[in-house]
Amino acid sequence: MNFNKMYGLFLRHFYLIKSSLPRILDLIYWPTIQIILWGFISKFFSIHSDYYSNTLGVILTCAILYDILFRSSISFNMLFLEEIWSRNFTNLFIAPLKLKEIIISLIFTALIRTLIGLVPAIMLTSPLFGVSILKLGLPLLFLFLSLYLFGITLGLFVSSGLIRFGPSFENIAWSSLFLLAPLGCIYYPIEILPELFQFIAKGLPLVYIFDETRNILLNGSIDYTNLKQAYLLNLIYLIIGIVLFYLSFLRARIKGTLINMGE
Repeated sequence: MNFNKMYGLFLRHFYLIKSSLPRILDLIYWPTIQIILWGFISKFFSIHSDYYSNTLGVILTCAILYDILFRSSISFNMLFLEEIWSRNFTNLFIAPLKLKEIIISLIFTALIRTLIGLVPAIMLTSPLFGVSILKLGLPLLFLFLSLYLFGITLGLFVSSGLIRFGPSFENIAWSSLFLLAPLGCIYYPIEILPELFQFIAKGLPLVYIFDETRNILLNGSIDYTNLKQAYLLNLIYLIIGIVLFYLSFLRARIKGTLINMGE
């Protein structure tokens, strides 16, 4: 792999964000609004419900963690869509860039986009609601990494569809995470779901990540079994996502649809 090529693609998107105030505001606006909204909802629940001893902290922390997943996946997709919208996709291979170089470059660029959007929102939770996600301690790092890996994996799945079917697959990029959210058990334990849905949900790393988040916040202890299960599933899905990405690219190249990408 050529580091300079990957760094060049990273700079292409970094300067695109840096030089555009609307893009920066868009990255910050949605996470901030969502965190504030869930903060007020959680505050209401904490006053009128005794299910959780710390309703505000649990729901708001889970909302922030879910936004990490959402932003990482959308950021990866957006970087890919930027290339399609600007009709620059085929130019990447004139460089020439290898697929693995594109993937690695977009992974790190998506991380920057995710942090730009989330850091301001997270900083508001402490003064507004008295909740700090840093109370999770060191496990926060493991939870963040696991969510980020799954977000990138979802981005690879959607990007594979974009390569295979073109911009018409774009709507899936916005709806994929909403389809998984009910099964992810973000704000409630898995026992809430019907048995059939529980069986499906156990195949998602989200269930174990958010179950462990609630366990840490409510019991003050960490169960590494949940984290191991989440990372194992992440690894499996990531490998599938990479393989699917390569197969979609190969299929698109055989059919000759790459040259029309963005048309």
